[in-house]
Amino acid sequence: MDSKKSKLLRMDNVLIVVEDLEAAKEFFTELGMELEGETTVEGPWVGQVIGLDDVRADITMMRTPDGHNRVELTRFHRPAAVKSVPENAPANTLGIRRLMFAVENLDDVVARLRNHGAELVGEIAQYENFYRLCFMRGPEGVIIGLAEKLDNKKE
Repeated sequence: MDSKKSKLLRMDNVLIVVEDLEAAKEFFTELGMELEGETTVEGPWVGQVIGLDDVRADITMMRTPDGHNRVELTRFHRPAAVKSVPENAPANTLGIRRLMFAVENLDDVVARLRNHGAELVGEIAQYENFYRLCFMRGPEGVIIGLAEKLDNKKE
């Protein structure tokens, strides 16, 4: 028996199922993510992995500028995607509620994402002298968190 203990290597990506792949790609590009690749998947092997029959889907992989994190955007052609209920679930709904990103110049990021239809969930708030934070709802109801670290050095 192999005595080597398994270990987690990294988190590879988070999947977001979307109807409008182009709008989602533009939104995450505006946020500052980079296109890593695009493909279409179909066939029995896909169904074996995800537990669905007769799958055909387009996939766009976006990565953070540091190359460590990815968001997979997937549009299903078949079977059709299923909407969650409620569609714009509140922050206390069970399941994944948001993705958090560290940004510079929070106000600029918020303004640019608003040009892509994103809306603030609440307000931009400040946590002590450390961070300015907000949540935004983007395409497909996806909620992202934005955090700007404040320079709290004494002048």
